[in-house]
Amino acid sequence: MIAQLTGIVQKIRLDSAILTVHGVGYLVYATPATLATLREGQDATLWTSLVVREDSMTLFGFTDFDERDVFETVQTVSGVGPRLALAMLAIHPAQALRTAVVHADIKALTKVPGIGPKVAQRIVLELSNRMTPPQSETTQTPTTPTEHDASEQVIDALMSLGWNTKQAENAVDQVRADTGQPIITPAQVPATLRAALKILGGPRA
Repeated sequence: MIAQLTGIVQKIRLDSAILTVHGVGYLVYATPATLATLREGQDATLWTSLVVREDSMTLFGFTDFDERDVFETVQTVSGVGPRLALAMLAIHPAQALRTAVVHADIKALTKVPGIGPKVAQRIVLELSNRMTPPQSETTQTPTTPTEHDASEQVIDALMSLGWNTKQAENAVDQVRADTGQPIITPAQVPATLRAALKILGGPRA
């Protein structure tokens, strides 16, 4: 496993860079934001993830460890390969992507080319309990009854999956009644979405 490379940037391309380490040139694919930090002829260090296939070995590079961690985590979802994972980080920085998953922000996830509502929902359901929110969110004070109600996020997510407004609202109201919670906090969005889908009979085909 090649976890990190430090060397001289020989060439920068639209979607990748060539990094020379001890006389060996490594082709590393990266997001536009990462490539923008590199300068040809100068030293650079990239955290890397090596993706091995039957007919290829491909390196992907990142400016920090958290980006690489998110890149590898999202690939555990069925239908998300390394190219799509990199596209996700090209649209959303690692912290923003964590937030989108934790808060079940289907609209944000579907901004990534190649991710439709079904894949976005799968990402949320499979990763919401594995992706921790950004540090700034985890250190916030406990929620209070006056906190913003995030039920609209759940309703929007259900509507993007094919349910109409009334169906989505009724499902969310039912979850509220079942749990006895007057509001839905941002941290409760993933669990509320899962509960609402169970009430509605699962995602539409």
